[in-house]
Amino acid sequence: RSCETAEQTREWMEAIASFLGRHRPLLEAHVVNFFKDRLWEMVDADWMECLRREPVESLLMLPSGCVQDHWPSSLQEFILTARSLVLPREQKSPQSIEALSGIVDAIARSRGAKTVVDVGSGQGYLAQALSFEYQLAVIAIDASSHHASVTNTRAERIKKHYAAKCVEKQQFKVPRTVTCHVLSSDTLAAVTLDACQDDHGEHITETNNCNQSIPQIEQPNHSIPQLVLAGLHACGDLSVNMLRVFVSCEQVQALVSVGCCYNLLSEDTDTCPGFPISKAAKSSKLVLGKSIRDLACQSAERWRNLTKEMALQNFDIHAFRAAFQMVLEKYFPEVSRLSPSIGRQGKALRRQRLRKVMESHLAMGKADDLSYPNCKEQNMNTDGSLPTEPTAPKGAVECCSNELCTGDTYSTSAVVGSSISRVNVGPSDTNLDECCKLTLFKDFTISGLGRLGCGFVEDVNLLEIWKDVQHFTEFIGPFWCLRAALGPLVETYILLDRLLFLQEQGSAVEASLFPLFDPAMSPRNMALVAWKLTGDPLEPSHDMGMYKRLPSSSVPLSNKC
Repeated sequence: RSCETAEQTREWMEAIASFLGRHRPLLEAHVVNFFKDRLWEMVDADWMECLRREPVESLLMLPSGCVQDHWPSSLQEFILTARSLVLPREQKSPQSIEALSGIVDAIARSRGAKTVVDVGSGQGYLAQALSFEYQLAVIAIDASSHHASVTNTRAERIKKHYAAKCVEKQQFKVPRTVTCHVLSSDTLAAVTLDACQDDHGEHITETNNCNQSIPQIEQPNHSIPQLVLAGLHACGDLSVNMLRVFVSCEQVQALVSVGCCYNLLSEDTDTCPGFPISKAAKSSKLVLGKSIRDLACQSAERWRNLTKEMALQNFDIHAFRAAFQMVLEKYFPEVSRLSPSIGRQGKALRRQRLRKVMESHLAMGKADDLSYPNCKEQNMNTDGSLPTEPTAPKGAVECCSNELCTGDTYSTSAVVGSSISRVNVGPSDTNLDECCKLTLFKDFTISGLGRLGCGFVEDVNLLEIWKDVQHFTEFIGPFWCLRAALGPLVETYILLDRLLFLQEQGSAVEASLFPLFDPAMSPRNMALVAWKLTGDPLEPSHDMGMYKRLPSSSVPLSNKC
């Protein structure tokens, strides 16, 4: 398939929309309801029967479009069709920020622009590369004042480094930082033009705070230089606002955008949504919703690079969360109806499991062999007996799974130890494997209830709930991998929507979409580049020759990966 013209892009998007429409239930399924709603039953029974017997390694390749000859033909067709509709994401020569900054520089100079606005600049890596390596004037806009401070401090250090290397005295430009919450394209346009106005000299290190209600500058100001907008992993609507500013502002001559966080896109709003933005996508009436946009953040490359052990742990975490929902349904129905979020406890649980593995190996003199142990080995005390409760090293630090550790000490064993006596974990003859998983499920449940402020009740019988669901846990991996296979397809639709928005502007705009980074290192690796054809067409320069257009391509329907 090709997206060189608006018509070709529309046809591609229509094919994706048609395919997604046929699999809407799978797209909308949420793992927390896996046991409650018996989600495995929505999938062809032959598929599930086949995949539950497959080795984990084969399941992990499924999101990448790999099939096995002995799989049902309908299953092969589903996977290969999805694969054929996905944008090619593999980069033969993986690039880095240095290469991205070179592309931005080439585009800026070809358009006669000497100023780059780095939107969603984070800690300023791209901005600093553009300033020091290419001597471009850079304005770095980010919502975090902390990021601005880090950018400024590092820029001063880099400036001293460059100054020490130069024999001749030279004025080095450093990025100007602007702290602002950009909630609309109007705000972005106003902040960008205001920061650039009458700014032809050396940029100084400066942090400005802006008001969200800044009006758009409607009249062109000829003292404002020609600009390039750049965004490396600009989150959610920020990437889309960049596109709108590029189209509407005369001074913005080019755009280089690598998007991120599709789950944060606004959708189905009366104002300017983050999705859809092209006329064709709006007329198609395809609504994704947050659950499906979450799926677009999945990475086939990350899936296939998981180890077997890590994959099994991930499947267990999904099973624990789905079983935890059963606990809420039975004992805390009013909480369950609120669709509560308990945070990403998977990291904490995996950290806890790894800690137990390390303790077990150290106790058995296997410090150099940290391979995944069997359940019996995990649950053995140093004297060979089974522990009565999980233990933690003295002074262990547990961090919130989705935040950086701030140094606060939180002992998991203290929480678990205070509650474990009240949990009916069942008879002592439970087999070791299930005992191991039951213990982890118990830890997960106690932690989750604590996060929700539910406390604990005497009659919670976790063994009963776990026994009700344990037979179906073998379907978690196959189901989740099937759903993950649709993730790259949803991302492709979102990216093509953005490309088509630019193509709909007519012959005055040239746009290209291509993979820039190694997707295993940076899953959001698709770069959208656009420039206005106000003068001579852009001549291939630097590395731009290979990025002139996304080449026509189709993925062969083959099981060879």
